[in-house]
Amino acid sequence: MLLTGTHLVWNYVVLILLYGVNSSFASPTQHVLEKSEVAPGKLSMKLKDVYEPLLNFFRPVTCRHRDEQTLIPCHVGESRNTTECLKNKCCPSKPSHELACHMPFKDNMQLTFRLLVLVAGGFLILGCLPLCCCACLQRSQCLNPLRRANKEIQQIVRKKKARSEDIYGPLLD
Repeated sequence: MLLTGTHLVWNYVVLILLYGVNSSFASPTQHVLEKSEVAPGKLSMKLKDVYEPLLNFFRPVTCRHRDEQTLIPCHVGESRNTTECLKNKCCPSKPSHELACHMPFKDNMQLTFRLLVLVAGGFLILGCLPLCCCACLQRSQCLNPLRRANKEIQQIVRKKKARSEDIYGPLLD
């Protein structure tokens, strides 16, 4: 039971860290709230809403167009305006007079950077964790035998204390 609880706690910690990293590296097609989505006051959440930031972290997209990339049209309906493009997670572009929407491109550079930061953070945590544990456990009297009081020394101290009370007791009265 303890192993399962610890595993669950670590999963939550990783999800919170990934969500924090994902929000700081926001994609250009930010998620726009719709009227049908859950309001912040309501507590019911969908499974898709929980894992979407995690999936977006490992699948970064960009609207920056390079010359060698072909534009794939995004079907947003008859009215093609910037708001409709962003609501459907498409990229607005203006190659001619008319506004068109195209699918976002994979951002391999951003994915590389995110994975590099994630791996470096993991190695940093794994490197510091033993040092922190040793520092905390070194001060523990339960686990560190050098911190425990030695019984022989305690008996010697008690005898000296009793002897000093016998000697100096009449002087203090």
